[in-house]
Amino acid sequence: MLSRSAERLYWLARYLERTENSARLLSVYMNLMFDLPLGVEMSWRYLLNICGAEEAFFHLYQEPNEQNTMSFLLTETANPGSLFSSLQFARENIRTSRDQMPDEAWQLVNEMYLYAKNNSALVSQRRGRVLFLQEIMQGCQRFTGFLSGAMSHDHALRFIRLGRSIERADMTTRILDIGSLLLADNRSEIMREYESSLWINVLKSLSAFLMYRKHRRHRINSDDVLDYLLKDKDFPRAVVHCIKELQRYIYLLPNAGGLKESLIKLELFLLDVNIKKTTPTQLHELLDYIQAHLGDTHNQIAAAWFLPKYGT
Repeated sequence: MLSRSAERLYWLARYLERTENSARLLSVYMNLMFDLPLGVEMSWRYLLNICGAEEAFFHLYQEPNEQNTMSFLLTETANPGSLFSSLQFARENIRTSRDQMPDEAWQLVNEMYLYAKNNSALVSQRRGRVLFLQEIMQGCQRFTGFLSGAMSHDHALRFIRLGRSIERADMTTRILDIGSLLLADNRSEIMREYESSLWINVLKSLSAFLMYRKHRRHRINSDDVLDYLLKDKDFPRAVVHCIKELQRYIYLLPNAGGLKESLIKLELFLLDVNIKKTTPTQLHELLDYIQAHLGDTHNQIAAAWFLPKYGT
């Protein structure tokens, strides 16, 4: 297939996964903010920091309150990392790749885009925001489910799954970065008191609550939640599972070079981490390291399959 087609499919998957995971992150963060009593040391600014959007936010807004933060992360067209911008980019990539996919795939993405565009006013109120985020998550899941049963498992679908896996791993680390705050040594007694319910929200944000309880079979605590969401090889949103998926699809593509070996090293490194001995600062540094490594992996993917043939 043409390099430009592969690149569009890859970015289609990344932007749609980013759309869904942004909705998940914002949903869990809202739940945490509203479940905790006033005075607890969580703030809307910390959410901007997790998203890597703090600098861009202050170019457009002055106060990182609930209304400004949610508008910036959900519907701000001047923010290329907003949920609506991601959905807009996904729509453009699928619009120019319609010869590679069933017509229904375009319809699903276009309908989701039109819903977001026509219902942006919902995000100004909490209840409307919850309904908006639920509809977006369900729309992304419908698209993913449809592709699984409607596309041949050829190179086109492999590039889609490459994009989805790398984006999913990155966003799981960003959601887990909330743990750096939840586990801080200087956290308040109120934060300690609510710790279990906070980790339940983190699990639910990744649809991992039931699977965690099924496979871990004990009370929810930070070490086990982090270990499960970083290292579990069978749960689709765990970081190691996403890395193994990247290895799988890279193996089936030509000219992969040393990509697979690099990912195997990252997998072994993660599996060797002792979460129980990891401090909150070390956890933050670990998650930063994973994100940086995934960024390098993206660059290698682009060099192997997109850049050399771009424009042909």
